[in-house]
Amino acid sequence: MPPHVFISRAIAPVALKRIEAVCEVDLWDGEMPPPHSILCDRVRGVAGILSLITDRIDSEIYDAAGSALKVVSNMAVGYNNVDVTAAAARGIAVGNTPGVLTDATADLTMALLLSSARRIVEGVEYIRSGEWRTWHPSLLLGRDLNGAALGIIGFGRIGQAVARRAQAFGMQILAYSPSLSESDAQSAGVTRADINTILRESDFVSLHCPLSPETRHLIDADALKRMKNNAILINTSRGPVVDQAALYAALRGGEIGGAALDVTDPEPMADNDPLLLLPNVIVIPHLGSATVQTREKMALMAADNLIAGVTGQPLPNAVTL
Repeated sequence: MPPHVFISRAIAPVALKRIEAVCEVDLWDGEMPPPHSILCDRVRGVAGILSLITDRIDSEIYDAAGSALKVVSNMAVGYNNVDVTAAAARGIAVGNTPGVLTDATADLTMALLLSSARRIVEGVEYIRSGEWRTWHPSLLLGRDLNGAALGIIGFGRIGQAVARRAQAFGMQILAYSPSLSESDAQSAGVTRADINTILRESDFVSLHCPLSPETRHLIDADALKRMKNNAILINTSRGPVVDQAALYAALRGGEIGGAALDVTDPEPMADNDPLLLLPNVIVIPHLGSATVQTREKMALMAADNLIAGVTGQPLPNAVTL
């Protein structure tokens, strides 16, 4: 009898077919993620779970699944939604999809950087609201990228890809990562700097660090006060890396110039979140990996992790403690 697996959302058809060739599939195909109580019910007795970042996979899920559960395949690079420690204690393998979304997320970061620097969203709203009457030399003046300093906090695959793109625009790159050596920084054509230096000297600050206890609210009120008053903050990492209440206060108080967010805390934001009322803020709905090609590759990687786990093979992309 084929192994029974649960997939928490509709994924690319090519990946679903690959799984169905090996497994008996229970698919949640709703637009919204399954509530935690329903998730617990649907995973009973399964050998594998293919989860998304919107699913909280914790001890309650593991207990509900029981001893048959062999693998959790998370269709994301990040896995802070999965209790990896509890999984390891039960002998459950955990997989993720690293590397595949690097370019898509780096492209989106540059799109946010350019849109905020040149006030693109404000320009669109200006026209839609019927305010455009004539060309004016001081209308919606933005910022040059050429010669500007971009600070990158988190210099892994995505941070490095952003640096390469920003260098093509003539930007000067300051980079921080705990493991970044001076020689690696020189090879990448960037200047190694600590976080305080990046906050103090950068015209744009882009976040690419994973979410951890150390990075939660890394950008808080004190950090925002250290930034230039015309600097723009860009976050395509995880929402809780930024203290959004502090960000709102800093923007209202003129402590920084603007923000562009692909990720928020919580997701989705409340319709009445005050950040959405500010003209110098761009918020988009977690689109970092949202290209047809990238999401298909992610789904195939997640499928391969799932199949390997339920058939007793090493996961191609395993999360290790």
